[in-house]
Amino acid sequence: MTIQQIDLPVVGMTCSACVRNVERALNKADGVTETTVNFATERASVHYDPALVNLDVLISRVQNAGYDVATAKLELPITGMTCATCERNVSRALKKPDGVLDVSVNLATERAVVTYLPGVTTRRDLIEAVERAGYGVIDTSNIEAPEDAEQAAREAEIQHQKRLVIIGTIFSVPLVLLGMTRHFMHSVPFLMETFPWLMQDYWLFIFAAMATPVQFIVGKQYLVGAYKSLRNGTANMDVLVAMGTLAAYGYGLIVLAGIVFGFSDAVGKDDYFETAAVILTLITLGKLLEARAKGRTSEAIKKLMGLTPKTATVLRDGEEYEIAIDRLQIGDAVVVRPGERVPVDAVVIEGRSAIDESMLTGESMPVNKSVGSEVIGGTINKQGRLVAEATRVGAETALAQIIRLVQDAQGSKAPIQRIADQVSGVFVPVVIGLALLTFVGWLVVGQVSFTAAMLNTIAVLVIACPCALGLATPTAVMVGTGRGAEMGVLFKNSEALENAHRLKVITLDKTGTITRGEPTVTDVVPGNGFDETQVLTLAASAERGSEHPLGEAIVRAAKDRQLKLFNPEQFEAESGRGIRASIDGQQVVVGSPRYIRESGINTEILDTAITSLQTKARTAVLIVIDDILAGVIGIADTVKEGSKEAIAGLKGLGLEVVMITGDNQQTADAIAREVGIDRVFAEVLPGDKVAVVKQLQAEGKRVGMVGDGVNDAPALAQADVGIAIGTGTDIAMEASDVTLISGDLRGVVRAIQLSQMTLRTIYQNLFWAFVYNIVLIPVAMMGWLIPMFAAGAMAFSSVFVVSNSLRLRGRKIKADQAMVVTPVGEVSSVAVSA
Repeated sequence: MTIQQIDLPVVGMTCSACVRNVERALNKADGVTETTVNFATERASVHYDPALVNLDVLISRVQNAGYDVATAKLELPITGMTCATCERNVSRALKKPDGVLDVSVNLATERAVVTYLPGVTTRRDLIEAVERAGYGVIDTSNIEAPEDAEQAAREAEIQHQKRLVIIGTIFSVPLVLLGMTRHFMHSVPFLMETFPWLMQDYWLFIFAAMATPVQFIVGKQYLVGAYKSLRNGTANMDVLVAMGTLAAYGYGLIVLAGIVFGFSDAVGKDDYFETAAVILTLITLGKLLEARAKGRTSEAIKKLMGLTPKTATVLRDGEEYEIAIDRLQIGDAVVVRPGERVPVDAVVIEGRSAIDESMLTGESMPVNKSVGSEVIGGTINKQGRLVAEATRVGAETALAQIIRLVQDAQGSKAPIQRIADQVSGVFVPVVIGLALLTFVGWLVVGQVSFTAAMLNTIAVLVIACPCALGLATPTAVMVGTGRGAEMGVLFKNSEALENAHRLKVITLDKTGTITRGEPTVTDVVPGNGFDETQVLTLAASAERGSEHPLGEAIVRAAKDRQLKLFNPEQFEAESGRGIRASIDGQQVVVGSPRYIRESGINTEILDTAITSLQTKARTAVLIVIDDILAGVIGIADTVKEGSKEAIAGLKGLGLEVVMITGDNQQTADAIAREVGIDRVFAEVLPGDKVAVVKQLQAEGKRVGMVGDGVNDAPALAQADVGIAIGTGTDIAMEASDVTLISGDLRGVVRAIQLSQMTLRTIYQNLFWAFVYNIVLIPVAMMGWLIPMFAAGAMAFSSVFVVSNSLRLRGRKIKADQAMVVTPVGEVSSVAVSA
């Protein structure tokens, strides 16, 4: 039995009783021999047998006891990975240090995300583990802008590969021309007699001199990578390339030795130096093209990072000062001139302007801002000068959180990637076995020469590359999530991106999702000789003393029309019924139809208008001036711009659309008819929304829930895909899988379309990667593929996968693309009461 010790940083202990609770919980785990908990240092020292218990069990024991274990997450930019096998090598290496809880390595982003116990292991330990496995880590710990250092390192790698391609080309092109000419002349006696000097043995020494720089300068990265991979007990793409090229180059050396030492009759005089050189040059060219293409997959993140200005102008004691962005503090007054980017999230305290938020929300129209409006860091001030008070700075800004969310999504693994991971896990050993089978088969069964068998074997080794398999899913996920961020659609992880295309039902919360979530004046119907302006002016003047939401809506409507309002001289309110006020010498009463009728006023002249408004789910508010019925105002929670189009778009995608609301049945049905929804769950209590989602799931349907409020959070979590409106609450966004930065419901259509396109791209990539290997490996085994063509095809496979993923960046995704004309029939209503 091997006993290990680990110190767990425990969070939440408040007294000595907590110490005993933690010790008791840990000691109950099988394999734990001793536990000592220190209340002062908040650490639990655990001696345990790793064969009987692991860290996950120990942590869950602490959590079940009512406490927690502090963990940290670290992101490491990795260099040197070439295929899916490298992913596993890095992952295996990072899991070896004590205290590592979880590791996620992504070949496309070239990043490793490690969750670990701080104090048990360090960043240095993790870097050393990666380096021992034969890979590198870009050190960004002491640099102000880590993303700049990382970008510089990636660019340096591209330039390094470019230099290697140039070196390879300089030597390989003449080598191929001369070498292939010699091979061709063997079968044409006339040419041998005409150009006898080309057949002299000294040319082989020249060929060797030309091939050697390619083999050991261009090919060094593959030889070193193969050595490190084999040293760690694994085999990756580098092993296949190294075996193939060393076989061709080594055979050329044997031919040279035969000429020098006189046994050329046994080995012949046909060298294959050009085969090794061309294979290395073509594969390196593929690596260069792949690196450039992979750089383009993260362009959306680079654009987002580039949105934040480096400096900000602050206003202090009436003077303007320019300071570094990282010196801004909450409460600072920042000045944003026309054409400048807003430096941080803030609230406007002076000025009016229009802000271009398209890079964050995907909406092209500028948004008007005035005193009290919120502005988002990174957006562009299009018109007037603004002064805004900083509310969130640094990592707390919306832009920083969006970047973090997109990076996390890009670094996560989609469930569909498991297929590629499982295949690539056994791929290289199987290929090596097939190569040996090819060599023996051609020698024994095919009765060919050693040289011919060797060439067929080299073709098998070179054509089989797991790179395309490893890149098929993550590159598409990177481009898809990045494209989503550009349109204001944020996927929390790649699983959400994958699952969105499987949805069959979209459930929509009404208030704040389909509708604006605040009462708005929709109609003003005057009577008895009054006009709209008189009715609205006097009603709004009377309501200036009211705090009722309907009264506020009337005041807001009057201000929007820039009407001059009066201050009420007398004000009297009857809760839930209406108000009375004296305005400019006139007695004004504003209230419900019932209140007005009870006051003895005849409403017959406007009864038709009142009934019409109520049928449309409007709240009718009557206005009486000096005992004369002056008019009726219709107030409703109006449908958001784009909601009707979004619902039509969802139907066009073949989805069933359902509305959930706590409103009464009549109001719910009216809104449903207006936007084109056929199925309604009305009178649903806030806590019962999750039950509706479960009911739909019980019907065998995959359900997406769209909401914005705190009461939507449980339903968002229960749904197969939860979609939060970004203008809503933080709790709703935390519980969701997808966040729409803007409040526009058309973002749901974009999200599902993007999911469909991304999954279609992943399927195309996987199909190509699998079929490419399934078809071309047997072709190479049959001897129908020369090694140089195999190298070209192998390089092309990876470039094809990445380029196919990049096509997502150019695909048009609009909410109205999926629209079809759908006749709206009778609304099928389902009332759920308490």
